[in-house]
Amino acid sequence: MTLKAELDAFRSEFMSNAPPQVREAMTSADVELAASGISRRAVKAGNRVPEFRLPDARGGQVRLRELLAKGPVVVSFYRGGWCPYCNLELRALQNALPAIKLLGAELVAISPQSPDENLSTAEKNALAFPVLSDDGSATAKAYGIAFSLGEELRPIYKRFGHASPDKNGDDSWVLPIPATYVIETTGTVVLAFVDVDYRNRLEPAEIISALGCLYKERNSSSACA
Repeated sequence: MTLKAELDAFRSEFMSNAPPQVREAMTSADVELAASGISRRAVKAGNRVPEFRLPDARGGQVRLRELLAKGPVVVSFYRGGWCPYCNLELRALQNALPAIKLLGAELVAISPQSPDENLSTAEKNALAFPVLSDDGSATAKAYGIAFSLGEELRPIYKRFGHASPDKNGDDSWVLPIPATYVIETTGTVVLAFVDVDYRNRLEPAEIISALGCLYKERNSSSACA
């Protein structure tokens, strides 16, 4: 089953069981976020990415430039381990990790969660790649993908146990829209996926395809079409 099929199946089940007022609030927030133009301001393919140095879930520090010195990097921003769509994506990325590594690339995931919350997320999903904490969403803001969750959704999130201040250690309610970047060693984005609808995510097969092109270019004289 593709990641999209899993996401769509969960979305269908959730929306069929959610109270009408919850569905209406979520739909209204989706429309408002799309109208904000946030996706147009996000880092795109062809852009150089901002540098980051972030703590991982086990007390280490991960620096983008050090990863790029070894090969291409896949960076995936997610909302948090409380988000079922994020967990589906993280598990799909874990399944793709051997292929990503085989193509000489590194994979990291970034959320505004605290290191302790990210550790729980990593353990719950059996993740073997670094999960990084973006304190205050500074990195998400640098990438142009940070937004403040609407007031009408905050009590709903609290009701479901998804209160961002409890998970992130601040009271800002700032989250990233889901975004995944494939970055070549120069720091330039070769594939960007940014979507204001958090129920949509990039298929790992597209990541593998982009990395395959980079691998081909590094190891032969021919460029990827």
